[in-house]
Amino acid sequence: MVPMEAVLARMRALDERLPERDGVAVFNRVYLTVTQTLHEGIAYGAFPSPRRAETLSVRFAERYLTAVEADRAPACWRPLLQYRRHPGIRPLQHALAGINAHIGHDLALAVVATCRSLDCEPAALEADFDRVGDTLVSLEEQIREDLMPGPDLLEVADPLTHLLGAWSLDRARAGAWASARLLWSLRRSPDLAEEFTDSLDAGVGLVGRCLLTPTG
Repeated sequence: MVPMEAVLARMRALDERLPERDGVAVFNRVYLTVTQTLHEGIAYGAFPSPRRAETLSVRFAERYLTAVEADRAPACWRPLLQYRRHPGIRPLQHALAGINAHIGHDLALAVVATCRSLDCEPAALEADFDRVGDTLVSLEEQIREDLMPGPDLLEVADPLTHLLGAWSLDRARAGAWASARLLWSLRRSPDLAEEFTDSLDAGVGLVGRCLLTPTG
């Protein structure tokens, strides 16, 4: 089984195992769709370098799968894991909290891991990074429509309206690229790299906790 098919199989197994309304299950369904789309795009030549794109996508997915299966997940994933069954948190919040953890923290580390694996600089991955990001952005509107709590637009007074307006996938993606470049520049200073990674993890976790503020 090729690496992309292996991570897809793990996501499908997770989907079958988790209750439908579990917060991790909500994010997993979203991410399964994203990963299937990336897999198809790589297979049909939609990426500048299929090998780089697949390596980045697999490293990226593995960080999520490792986090949700770990005894103690990184700080960025803990809010989703802790509040995955809270009755006052809506599915869209769970999805966005997972996307926040995965883009805000995991993506930067996946870029660095890919550069180490392929012995290349981040600049060599930029086109594939952008294409992966474009795939995520193209699916964001669909995600919001599918998980929006009701057939109509949210009322201005609904707290979820303000939570949705306070978080941006585009900004998270730009931040991930900046973090990846900084981490790469710190690769010969492991203490500083670890300090920055821990700070990034904690900061993304704090945003995730805010996204999971009960609104129902």
